Amino acid sequence: MPVPDQRDPEITRDVLTRWLDERLPGARVEELQTPATSGFSAETLIFSAGGRDFVAKVAPTGYQIFPEPRFEEQYRVLGALRGRGLNVPEVFWYEPDTSLLGAPFFVMGAVEGRAPSDNPPYHQAGWVTEIAPEDRALLWNNGLDAMASVHAQPVAGLEFVDQTGHGPTGLTQRLNYYEHYFRWAYEGKVPLAETALAWLRDNQPAETRPPSLLWGDSRIGNLLFADDFSVSGILDWEMVTLGQPEEDLSWYLYLDRHHSDCLDLPRLPGFPTPEETVERYGRMLGRPMEHTKYYEVLSGLKFTAVMARIGQLFISYELVGPDDPFPHTNTATKLLGKVMEEL
Repeated sequence: MPVPDQRDPEITRDVLTRWLDERLPGARVEELQTPATSGFSAETLIFSAGGRDFVAKVAPTGYQIFPEPRFEEQYRVLGALRGRGLNVPEVFWYEPDTSLLGAPFFVMGAVEGRAPSDNPPYHQAGWVTEIAPEDRALLWNNGLDAMASVHAQPVAGLEFVDQTGHGPTGLTQRLNYYEHYFRWAYEGKVPLAETALAWLRDNQPAETRPPSLLWGDSRIGNLLFADDFSVSGILDWEMVTLGQPEEDLSWYLYLDRHHSDCLDLPRLPGFPTPEETVERYGRMLGRPMEHTKYYEVLSGLKFTAVMARIGQLFISYELVGPDDPFPHTNTATKLLGKVMEEL
């Protein structure tokens, strides 16, 4: 459920044209697309100018999902990774002046491709349901290859993504961050999340391996695929951080499970099983995947936090009543409950 967007496309086009003239003299913004509604993450504006297509990402303001949007960090990460040859959009300009579009924004090149749908979920409807099972396997495994390309990046030069204000790199930092997140996100309580957080603290494994760069929101819905199912773009870096690759792998699996099991939908034929995926990723990294159940619970905690925040925003925007159970009773908590029962 998105938040209504009141942005005027004509005014926005004029603002962007004046702004762009200093960077691409004579170029005029054409074919600006502003969504009728805006989601809870960064707003996306699509436009053409000077003979090419661009995407402007505008930082969230009152409807933000995360307590610290870290918007400029996303721009810096994309620029650094593009410079290393990673398959991310090309970024051009960052604009911190909030007087133009109401928030900072950055502009990147548009990437050809299509992403599996979250709404409706790709196991239910959309182009993924229409392709052959062997193509779904190819799509899934190419997504794993894209994720592995992130984990293979040297951390040197990307240390700025480490959220050291919440603790040392890795799991301690992550648990502290999500404890902080729940206090910020929702005015009430999510008892199941408190139980999961306590379990995660009591069962926290030692981290003996050096940290890797983590994509954060690692899922096939954040990948663009070409017609041959190769990955044309790795998108959405607002959760980027440092940690163990198991964390990204778990999120990749967890969101897929949510889009099927939790919605009472069978997984489409062709998608490798979680067990096959874990085994394959271990071969790709040259080591076994460790503590996979722990990271699954952590994924459940993170997704429950996001849904609690969305529920609070529903209440704040009067899209639901003040006593609506959505912040603490939703598909994310349903799945987290299943995962906790499996321990």
